[in-house]
Amino acid sequence: MSKIAVIYWSGTGNTAMMASEIAAGIGADAEVFSVDAFSGSVADYDKIAFGCSAMGDEVLEEAEFDPFYTSIEGDLKGKKIALFGSYGWGDGKWMRDWEERAQRSGANVFDEGLIICGAPDADGKAACKEYGEKFAAY
Repeated sequence: MSKIAVIYWSGTGNTAMMASEIAAGIGADAEVFSVDAFSGSVADYDKIAFGCSAMGDEVLEEAEFDPFYTSIEGDLKGKKIALFGSYGWGDGKWMRDWEERAQRSGANVFDEGLIICGAPDADGKAACKEYGEKFAAY
């Protein structure tokens, strides 16, 4: 059994909903944390799914999430990670930039980051759950 964390930031609740569905797909091994509640070490987890909404000009949230991610980025080398988040505009540039950044840090990035425009509907929730199932098997 793998120890898997789901760590996210959500401004409107959309990415929080995604985190919950992804964790449901992962199953009992998932531990879910909002970024401000995570006080552990990424080294304690075999896999981590990171979630953050697109903000501003399609960037990671700058007050909480990006500083957190920057602080643990050096610990991601060789770590299996997944990326997800919601957006309200743009074409997913923040996710492509984030994937590239994670790969440069040496992380083993699972699949493409999962993005959903706005709140996940029934199909979006199903996609999140499936993403979690596949990440757990990764």
